Amino acid sequence: MPISAVDSVTPAIDHTKEQLFRPFRFGQWTRLAFVGLFAGEIGSGGGCNFHVPSSTGTHHRNLMAFPAWDPALLVPLILIAVIVVPVLWLLFIYINSRMRFVLFDSVIAKKCEVRQMWRERGGPALQYFVWQIAFSAVSLGAMVLFIGLPALTAFALGWFSAPREHLAGLILGGIAVFFLFMGMMLLVLLIHVFTKDFVVPQMALEGISAFEAWRRLLRLVDSERSRYAGYAGMKLILSIGAAFAVGIAAIILIIAVLLPIGGLGFISVLLGQGAGLTWNVFTITLAVVAGSIVLLFLLYGVSLISVPVIVFFPAYSIQFFSARYAPLARLIYPAPPIPPAGPPSVPAI
Repeated sequence: MPISAVDSVTPAIDHTKEQLFRPFRFGQWTRLAFVGLFAGEIGSGGGCNFHVPSSTGTHHRNLMAFPAWDPALLVPLILIAVIVVPVLWLLFIYINSRMRFVLFDSVIAKKCEVRQMWRERGGPALQYFVWQIAFSAVSLGAMVLFIGLPALTAFALGWFSAPREHLAGLILGGIAVFFLFMGMMLLVLLIHVFTKDFVVPQMALEGISAFEAWRRLLRLVDSERSRYAGYAGMKLILSIGAAFAVGIAAIILIIAVLLPIGGLGFISVLLGQGAGLTWNVFTITLAVVAGSIVLLFLLYGVSLISVPVIVFFPAYSIQFFSARYAPLARLIYPAPPIPPAGPPSVPAI
């Protein structure tokens, strides 16, 4: 009988301990943090009012004031955003697709070699990349449909033009749309989790497409509905616990990092103001670059403290799925080598 979701926890913990602490290798830890960050396996305020003084005859603001906004820059900024944002999104999805297979191989091998593992799964990663784009488009379209269709229906019926006369319908319709939307979100999340946990191993080991892997997975789920439901519930509980633990550690890290960096930033602004620097294209660009570096540093720091979680959850899914998927079981539990045959026996005379 295949092990249950609960029974898979202990071997996944043992796998995590063995890979990360027996022995502890700082280089592997940092590489796993990098892979987990881009594979999406982590954890997973107040504002600042600037006083703008009146014009003093200069065309620039000092560094303690918010830079003047030129409306003429709005159109080119929108055009840049329309081009750059989709390109960056596609680039991130591609890197995420490659890193998902790097993480899978790293957990299987109990070591992380990013360059080598990046080259080994190019074909399946490209198919996974296509799947992620298609799934994102379908999910977005479904969500828009779930919200837009009821809104258009209410508009066509004139409920928005006279809301007081249709208050009950608007309230009941809003509640229905809310629960439908939440159900859709849960379904999207479930498909995403099952894809990276159960579809990616099939793509990696057999080179099949995500659609074929899902067709096979649905047959497996249909034969063990209660156990896969238990897996989803158990993973939700484990994810909440991991998110809580990582969240506390991340808050401590962020506070420890931002206090000195914020102090250095404030001192830099004061020194720049004393030197006569003003907000212009150069200083704004410098501030954005510095802020981006700090953000990346914080994300990588959170990823570093999340390495046990980054390893545990793939190990957990592998332990659960290997009992139901023979190619993965053979990889995790290889057959012992056949002992060499001894010399032929000579019959006694």
